[in-house]
Amino acid sequence: MTQPKVVAVACDSTHNIIKAVQAEITLIAGWGVEGDAHAGETIQHRYDKRRNPTAPNLRQIHLIHAELFDQMADQGMTVRPGQMGENITTRNIDILGLPQGTRLKIGSAVIKVTGLRNPCKYLNTIAPGLMKACLAKHEDGTPFPQSGVMGVIIAGGVVKAGDAIDIILPPKPHQRLSPV
Repeated sequence: MTQPKVVAVACDSTHNIIKAVQAEITLIAGWGVEGDAHAGETIQHRYDKRRNPTAPNLRQIHLIHAELFDQMADQGMTVRPGQMGENITTRNIDILGLPQGTRLKIGSAVIKVTGLRNPCKYLNTIAPGLMKACLAKHEDGTPFPQSGVMGVIIAGGVVKAGDAIDIILPPKPHQRLSPV
């Protein structure tokens, strides 16, 4: 098996769909990506913040698999790292297939996967039809979003392109990820 790795890292201090690719990002335990609009102990996503501003932030960081970009290219859409709002773009890891509570260790940083990211209509500003293309079905026919996973920062550290990702699975029985 090829070593899972970081392809790119991105951050944006404003609530834009597109995040700027950076040389490195700093993850802060219990907070998120330093300088990112979605960092914080409580929910920062604008829609959810209006509904429940004191809810814990289960979306401190967004990871997406570069293989999705390959799949979109096969459908005629050009999507690059950071354009779907992710902080970390990965390769060689089935992030959508990870069980709830999986930990991803990148250097000294540890991310706990909390759930799937639901695609939003703003993805269509990047490429027409991108939102719909980010929806798939499990083998049993139930729909699921394939626009990445969300997580919380358990241990901080600096993350950059090329870093290896170690996967630490939770104890069994494993639970399938659901949207957060």
